[in-house]
Amino acid sequence: MKVANGLDPRITAVPDATGVGRADAAINVGLRSYMLSVYNYMASGVLLTGIVAMLFANTQFGAQVMTSPLRWLIIFSPLVIVFVMSFGVNRMKTATLQTLFWAFATLMGMSMSTVFMVYTDTSIAQTFFAVAAAFMGLSLWGYTTKKDLSGFGTFLIMGVVGLLVAMVINLFLQSTAMQLAISAIGVLLFAGLTAYDTQRIKSLYVDVAGTDMLGKTVIMGALTLYLDFINMFQFLLSFLGQRR
Repeated sequence: MKVANGLDPRITAVPDATGVGRADAAINVGLRSYMLSVYNYMASGVLLTGIVAMLFANTQFGAQVMTSPLRWLIIFSPLVIVFVMSFGVNRMKTATLQTLFWAFATLMGMSMSTVFMVYTDTSIAQTFFAVAAAFMGLSLWGYTTKKDLSGFGTFLIMGVVGLLVAMVINLFLQSTAMQLAISAIGVLLFAGLTAYDTQRIKSLYVDVAGTDMLGKTVIMGALTLYLDFINMFQFLLSFLGQRR
């Protein structure tokens, strides 16, 4: 009977004798700790965004800000932070990236407060739990699959670029049918990116383990998965959400 390597107690003595088994075990432990840190940061960021969005939407100040020209500063600030983090990751300290990540999550919460003004609480909750379940399944698949997903990455990123172009065009057309198509395609693209990004983040561990880039990679990985989750949530809510 065939048994997968690492699960058959009869074969563990040989790799342990050479040190390979212990090295693999150490890598696996380190990898699990690394990925857990990524997920913890990502989940904490999503939680912070949700709390800020809900509180901001239920204050008179928040309503006034999001109906004033100041809203554009709040909407575009997170994008600026993403660019700053992406291009400055090698020069910044880990603590600086952490601060920027929490600032990003907070500003995203303020920006997304309009969700609570437009959609019913029930549809927001239903969409959130649906996306959370899908995200966990897709990320787990990306983490465990032996299939190389790098080939899909280029296709998915090109799809996101095309989606952005379509969204800009629809700002002028104001087509409901086109908006529905954009939302549906957006859900599919970011679902695929969730699996792809998880595998890519996992593959980076070997290169950064034991270096000062480890903590930075954790934060940038969390930011990537956060964006996958939030975009999937927004597109699905736009597609299925019930307006007030």
